[in-house]
Order: sequence, then C-alpha cells, then structure tokens
Amino acid sequence: MALSTRRLVLAPKAVAETPIVGIIFDMDGTLCKPQTWMFQRMRDALGIDKSLDILDYVHGLPEDEQASAHLKLQAVEREAMVDMEATPGVQRLLDWVDSQGIPKAILTRNFPIPVQHLLDKVLVGHAFEPVITRDFRPPKPSPAGILAIAKTWNVDPHKLVMVGDSIDDMMAGHRAGSGTILLRTPVNEHVSGEPETDVTVENIDDIIEILEKGFTTKEKPSEPVL
Repeated sequence: MALSTRRLVLAPKAVAETPIVGIIFDMDGTLCKPQTWMFQRMRDALGIDKSLDILDYVHGLPEDEQASAHLKLQAVEREAMVDMEATPGVQRLLDWVDSQGIPKAILTRNFPIPVQHLLDKVLVGHAFEPVITRDFRPPKPSPAGILAIAKTWNVDPHKLVMVGDSIDDMMAGHRAGSGTILLRTPVNEHVSGEPETDVTVENIDDIIEILEKGFTTKEKPSEPVL
C-alpha cells in the first residue's frame, strides 16, 4: 500500500552473512506488477493528500466511520484486481523456492479478496502460509506481521527475509531483525539507498542467485523495534 513517512534513526551497520530459512513477500509491486494509480485514487476517495498514510488515516477515524472508508479502498482494489499480472520472473523464483523446501508467506496491506485472486488466478499452484492481510494490525512498517509469521514457523526472525518494493516493507523487515530485499522500480529508486534496505534487485528472480551465493545483511537490531 502507500509509503509511510515514519522513519527510524539508525546507527551505522556492518555486513554479515545470514542463513535464510523463510521468505516473506509483499504483494503489490512485488508478487504482481505495481498499479501505482491506485494510491491517488484511494486518496481522492478519502479526501486526503500524500502527507497522510492511507491506513493510518482510516484507523484514526471514529469507529463508526471506518467501515465506510474501508469500502472505498476496497472498491479501488477490486477495480485493480481485474488487471492484475504476475511480476516478470516471479514464477521462476517461486518454483526455485519450492524446490528448496523454503517456506513462503505473504504480508500485505491489501484486503483479502485481491490476495485470494492473486493466488487463484495469477500464481496458480503456489501455496503461501500464512497470508497476512489488512485485517492484521498493526500493518507495515510495524514488524508485528513478520514476528507473527516467525512465531507460526517457530523460527528466529533474523533468519527470514522480507521481499518488497516500498520503504514500509524495508522498515518492517529491519525492525523485526530480518533481512530485506528491495525490488527496484522507477518510483522507488530512493528506497535502495535507505539504511533498512540490505539488497536491491532489478528483477525478482535475481533473488535466486543472491540466496544461492549466501545472503548478506546489514547489522540488525538484536530485539524487535516495535
């Protein structure tokens, strides 16, 4: 979903090799091609500008107004869902991940119906477990979703990697202590230079070679930054 303006001041980081035992994927702009027009349409529907995070705004509304706001967001997402396409190279990456027996999950700020459409119509034959959507709170950039996945898998979050296309993805991963991989696009190039971003790739299936050679991360918090 929308990029967050919240930042975390970080100390300089060293580089260390990290064993990866699970991969967490963002959805829009990661598993499927970005449809960036959605975000302005959502802001227009809510009557807000770019200075506000979309979900933060909705969650900050009086409780009796939140349902209506969510319906406005969902209408835009349903429209975008019709034209959803897999990111080039993602099938190759997922086939490789499955061949290695590496568990994979989805952590997204989308609501469940477009996510199910992705699994049923676009990425057929690939299972993700768990799948965490907008129903889970707090959303990215909080590390809570990643920590919940680590608990489900009974693994150390430092041995997971978060793959995404936004600063929210990178911040969530870093704050959880996980590795982060940014899929670079023309609209997120600035994120590759952020301290929370460990590795940047131009094509999502470049991740295969990175993991085969041994993934390296910047120094991570020893405890989650909530």
